[in-house]
Amino acid sequence: MAYSANRLPARFPVGTKFVIEGRPGGDLSRFIEFPDGTKLRLPKRPAASAPAGRRARLKGKRSH
Repeated sequence: MAYSANRLPARFPVGTKFVIEGRPGGDLSRFIEFPDGTKLRLPKRPAASAPAGRRARLKGKRSH
C-alpha cells in the first residue's frame, strides 16, 4: 500500500490500527498500521486544519 502522511485516504481497510507509543521522557511515536503489516509514521504535530473556505462549503452541504 502506498500512502503518504501528507495525504491520507478518507477511509481505511478493516483492521487498520492507529498506534500511539509512549517512551520514557514523554516522547510519543504515532503511526498507522495497515492489515498487511505496513506502517505509516505520522508527523509529531498534526497538520493545520482545512482552510476556512472549505469548512464553510462543507457546512453548507448539510441538509436539515
